[in-house]
Amino acid sequence: MITAGRRREWVRGKGGSVVNPPVWRASTILFDSVEDLREASSHPDDQLYYGRRGTPTQWALSEALTELHPGAEATLLYPSGVAALSMALLSALEAGDELLMVDSCYEPTRVFCDTVLKAQGINVTYYDPLIGQDIEQLFTPQTRAIFMESPGSLTFEVQDIPGICEVAHRYSITTILDNTWATPLFFPAIERGIDLSVMACTKYITGHSDTMMGSVTAIPSHIEKLKRISNLFGQYVSPDDANSALKGLRTLEVRLKAHEKNALKVAKWLSEQPEVAWVLHPALSSCPGHEFWHRDFKGSSGLFSFVLEGGDDRDRTALIDSLEHFGIGFSWGGYESLALPVDPQPIRTAASWQAAGPVVRLHIGLEDPDDLIEDLAFGLKRFKASRDQSGF
Repeated sequence: MITAGRRREWVRGKGGSVVNPPVWRASTILFDSVEDLREASSHPDDQLYYGRRGTPTQWALSEALTELHPGAEATLLYPSGVAALSMALLSALEAGDELLMVDSCYEPTRVFCDTVLKAQGINVTYYDPLIGQDIEQLFTPQTRAIFMESPGSLTFEVQDIPGICEVAHRYSITTILDNTWATPLFFPAIERGIDLSVMACTKYITGHSDTMMGSVTAIPSHIEKLKRISNLFGQYVSPDDANSALKGLRTLEVRLKAHEKNALKVAKWLSEQPEVAWVLHPALSSCPGHEFWHRDFKGSSGLFSFVLEGGDDRDRTALIDSLEHFGIGFSWGGYESLALPVDPQPIRTAASWQAAGPVVRLHIGLEDPDDLIEDLAFGLKRFKASRDQSGF
């Protein structure tokens, strides 16, 4: 965590070394001779060649992320999490192939599948996130990849990832995981059988809500296809953003443990409130797939949802609008707490999802959790008053 990506040649100068690899900004690379240019052309990913192929700043981050995934070959960087998952999918699929996509996936993932992949002649079948090894029953001769997201977006079902991977690899099916919620610190995806581990580094890797980035970490058998499709699409991350993410990475473990502690305190408090019907936090037994979290994960992060007891969108809005310590906004993973109204039901197709009331997604940041609990207590009173007035 602290030393990864700090190669001597990237930090060493005359008489000493710097702590952080410098920011190398470059487009054109100048060579001493035509022979040197041709040598670089034959190994464009291993040395300075052209700015789009990276400089030591990007390489340092890629190497550090790879070291966090035992068994991985390399990590490629992308300008957003959506770009990363798109390249992972396109590297594994061709026209005529079939993708099995978890029904609880991030909504932009679903949109990409239903638009770009469909237009490419790739069939997408959505499956219940709790299907486990029974996913084998969905396999066809055209099935080439399985995409998992565990826990799932909005509803936080935890999947039996080792079980699904075991079945998939019997049929040489590529396994892809969106591991943004846990990061490799809390879920070592490659060790658990994943071929392509995707992260929206926008979230916990950068950790300060100021940098957009994604990454895909691949095992040896899958890296060349990933490199090829990424180069064809001209995917690129600026050295300044890579530098920002690399500095965020150094404190990832400390921050994640604080997010975990704070979120568990808030989630357990919410589970005891009469205005709350259901808390969807993987570390709580009430969360679907909790047994897989307990078996496979090393910790939990700061993102979870809760279902209100009755009420409607107006009542939920009364709760969220009354909060002082929670921002209202997309994304998560920064030091600040966030509250967002979410509606899972309309975007589920493989497994119906119903609840007693509207859903609120929380990201618990690094504030004092007692302050957050006090804030939510006031918000729940506002919710109750609005619900009782409307007669729900």
